[in-house]
Amino acid sequence: MSNAKNLKIKQIDTKKIFFNELSIMKNMIFWVGVIPNEETPKNAIFARPFNDKNAIPQKLTDDNFHVKSNFHGYGGKSYQCIEVHDKVYLVWIDQLSKALWLKIFRVQEVVENDNEYLLCDDEPRQLTESIEINFDTSFVSKNNLLYGLCEIEQRDYLFSLNLKKTKQEIRKIKKFDNFVGNLSSNISANLLSWIEWNTASMPWERNELFFATIDNDGEIETIKKFSNKLINEDKNVSFFQPYWLSENILVCSEDSTGWWNLLFLDITDIKNIILKKKIIKPLTEYGSPQWVSGISFFSGNIKNLFCVAKKENGWVLEHYQNCECIQELKLPFCSISDLDAFGRKLVIRGCSFGCSDELFECDFEEQSHNKLLNEINFEAVNEYARPASFWFKGFNNQSTHSFIYKPLFEMFTKSPLIVRAHSGPTACFDGSLNSEVQHWTSRGFTVAEVNYGGSSGFGREYRERLNYKWGILDSYDCKALVLELIRLNLVDSSKVAILGNSAGGLTAINALCDGDFFKVAICKYPVLDLNDMYENTHRFEKGYLNSLIGEYSKFRNQYKRRSPIYKINKLKKPVLLFHGKKDLVISYKNTLQIKEKLLKSNKNSEVIIFDNEGHGFKNTNNKKQVLIKTQEFIEKTLDI
Repeated sequence: MSNAKNLKIKQIDTKKIFFNELSIMKNMIFWVGVIPNEETPKNAIFARPFNDKNAIPQKLTDDNFHVKSNFHGYGGKSYQCIEVHDKVYLVWIDQLSKALWLKIFRVQEVVENDNEYLLCDDEPRQLTESIEINFDTSFVSKNNLLYGLCEIEQRDYLFSLNLKKTKQEIRKIKKFDNFVGNLSSNISANLLSWIEWNTASMPWERNELFFATIDNDGEIETIKKFSNKLINEDKNVSFFQPYWLSENILVCSEDSTGWWNLLFLDITDIKNIILKKKIIKPLTEYGSPQWVSGISFFSGNIKNLFCVAKKENGWVLEHYQNCECIQELKLPFCSISDLDAFGRKLVIRGCSFGCSDELFECDFEEQSHNKLLNEINFEAVNEYARPASFWFKGFNNQSTHSFIYKPLFEMFTKSPLIVRAHSGPTACFDGSLNSEVQHWTSRGFTVAEVNYGGSSGFGREYRERLNYKWGILDSYDCKALVLELIRLNLVDSSKVAILGNSAGGLTAINALCDGDFFKVAICKYPVLDLNDMYENTHRFEKGYLNSLIGEYSKFRNQYKRRSPIYKINKLKKPVLLFHGKKDLVISYKNTLQIKEKLLKSNKNSEVIIFDNEGHGFKNTNNKKQVLIKTQEFIEKTLDI
């Protein structure tokens, strides 16, 4: 690989603006970005005019804030823009003061300074006292009251605040028995909606849709759980993003057909909720697993509703007026991260095959959406290895999906193979540009990304393949793909590595232990001990193991049998493990425990611990070190 070391692949520009948590209001777009030149990374909220790519971003929150959500452990959207008369109320979560903050802006019609598009006459106001609370930002505003959801000491609450007061104690309106999310309201905010799910399941496995009336004093009058014999009376159903379009019409998606499809409800009478329209489109997903809050597939109003949906390996954008689809556009994206609309203005953050995340802005009033399809720069595509969709027979001979990336350069008679097992394990590979994948393909490797049974984007039945089989089916599917690639004479069977992060680490090590397909495994912050995970993982994810393995009291032996930590003595192949001491999801102590046992019987294995990393590495230098160390390890262990 001496020649390969001299190859250089095009790197993603580290100075590029990443439009995280994208929003649009009036003629302004908002997003969360990292404050540069900070020793400890902090997030701030930025803004600039819609469709003005040359505009200098205006920073709306200063360096005294770290804008971030920790709701239900994994967080999500950390701020919300609320339109009040002609002003923009910006409410955000600050991790430094442990409080909610408010800043009121007015849009400047004529910009006098380079980047002062929004003017504020007052200093930001601390709405809540400083307290250990995890806030969600699906806020609802009415009569100077702000309604929201929060998590206090392992319980979820609906609360209210007075927008004119400072450092106030939150007013708890309702205490929930279970998890809650997706708070929303109609235009007058006298009707609320939300979803709930119990602690024994995850929101995409089963949840319930609720509605409530609220009086002028801010108290809940009536609560109604939605139930319909055509939807959810006799089966597990997951509702996704209930979103109000008008005073009485709500749209959401639900997966009673096995796919998240659109549902329009009429809530003119909360006691008699009417199913206005149900749209059934097989192989199309208007939703995704809700690991974080604030995921948006719908935005707009009854006159102009915009929806995105995953269809096979691509995406479509639909434009609805009065619940009727008037236009469908096929989008050249492999993934979409954000969608928001204001009137007929639309912003989307997505990426196409071979291109990194980009912000796309279009105005349907001016028909500029036609430009959207031509804006993506495909020049970079030829510089990267592109994914090819590849189906193979996996567990129980079921058709299983993967992406295959062929080497950019033919450097071997038969190329070595790197198999990637995704985390989640409900996540999926979508073909998005990944610098590590491109690193390997530029060095003559074939890379395979396995959407093993349990992955999302292929319907409920595909997701539920993994029920009670995590640690078995996922590893089997990875091995089955390798066997098929070897049968097709596409890779070198003696040089196969498997990589996995988090849940993918469990998949990778279990695959390494079983059979001779894989020669080495490299894992970041891996799940090693399911017993420990059950005992110590955070509240949101604790119930996940009920479906992945089984109820702990009944299946305790399976928790041990599928845990890599109990297989170390028979593991003779090399393993490279990385972990961070600040990991709150999977304790690094499991990796330290495995280190001592592993290195005694397996001299070629290595364990590297980072003091300043959590679950998901952020530090750029650490990421580079991981990649360099991984390459050295693979070259050594696979004799390349």
